[in-house]
Amino acid sequence: QVQLVESGGGVVQAGDSLRLSCAASRRPFATYAMGWFRQAPGKERELVARIRSSNGETYYSDSVNGRFRISRNRAGNSVYLEMNNLNSEDTAVYYCAAQRVGSSVYDVWGQGTQVTVSS
Repeated sequence: QVQLVESGGGVVQAGDSLRLSCAASRRPFATYAMGWFRQAPGKERELVARIRSSNGETYYSDSVNGRFRISRNRAGNSVYLEMNNLNSEDTAVYYCAAQRVGSSVYDVWGQGTQVTVSS
């Protein structure tokens, strides 16, 4: 069973930048898309960014558009989230997820990494 491992979380000040990484434990790893979700205390998990495996098309939620950037490596088994101009509302556990080929949902999830933004 393939696993996703996130890294790069931490505590930063408002206005700072942070880069999250996510790597799959196995290659090749055929996916339709990989995405980053986040869940803040008392809130539902939300998709913040997604990248399609076939053409690199990206999606960003309104709350992060213009500040966050999702990218992937050439092999397609690692995905990154560059987060700029962070604010306290970005504080959450960030999860990497993959929608494998043949699945209609994101069916592989990482364990999550905490991002805390202090003002």
